[in-house]
Amino acid sequence: MTTSTDPAAQIDALRGEIDSCDAQIIELVQRRLAVSQQIGALRSASGGTRLSLSREQRVLDRFRTALGPDGVALGMMLLRLGRGRL
Repeated sequence: MTTSTDPAAQIDALRGEIDSCDAQIIELVQRRLAVSQQIGALRSASGGTRLSLSREQRVLDRFRTALGPDGVALGMMLLRLGRGRL
């Protein structure tokens, strides 16, 4: 965090931190999608089902626990990105 007493400078510095966080989030989401797609391909190649509802529920529970009710929406969005809409 910046030590400037100028609110505009502080806001700019904080926005820079948000931009950095956003870049990291985007990179992690892209990595997650690539891994998810690899899992889907392996499941299909081995004759498995397209998705695992119990696994998806564990993912959603983890997001709910960490982020509250809105975390479920974020978790669901990530699941959709990885496997597509049902």
